[in-house]
Amino acid sequence: MSQIVDDDRLLGERLQHLRTERRWSLTELAEESGVSRAMINRVERGVSSPTATILGRLSGAFGMTISQLLDEGAAGQRPESGSPDDATGVQRGATADHWTDPDTGYRRRPVSSADFPVDVTEVVLPAGAHVTYPASAYAFLRHCIWVVDGELGLVVGDEPVRLAAGDRIELGDPAEVTYRNDSADPCRYVVVVARGVRGRE
Repeated sequence: MSQIVDDDRLLGERLQHLRTERRWSLTELAEESGVSRAMINRVERGVSSPTATILGRLSGAFGMTISQLLDEGAAGQRPESGSPDDATGVQRGATADHWTDPDTGYRRRPVSSADFPVDVTEVVLPAGAHVTYPASAYAFLRHCIWVVDGELGLVVGDEPVRLAAGDRIELGDPAEVTYRNDSADPCRYVVVVARGVRGRE
């Protein structure tokens, strides 16, 4: 079984578990997230790869970060503790899990572990790509975005912002956010998310 297919299966199982845990029907989750019943069904069965926007809508409906949704969905693939690296706390970059948006090539890789008190994620946004997350993906969270390489355009609500390498921004009250890379080169940035506090990204 390919890595992509296996990841889709695990994520689908995770979504179905979260939905049944809340005793939501497909229709109820569709209403909460704004994602169609048909798409949710395909994702739960592992036959369709969700886009970044769909993941944002689903995580928002569950009151979770995208990292929580992806990390806990992939937990079954992680090596068991007890290796020398686990003993020292070192996490090797070459073996780090990552998730890639099938539509845009947007790639996110967790930097922090699932039990760390904040989510730290490295994102690479390809040239010419854009990804939009709904306001629900930012509720009860504080986000800080730091651009490492390239240029990143943001549209926060209706307000455009442009960030260059070294710039950072803390987002305010929950609003729809579009991440854009209008340059000819990939943009790499780090997103730090503190959970459980409403207000800033």
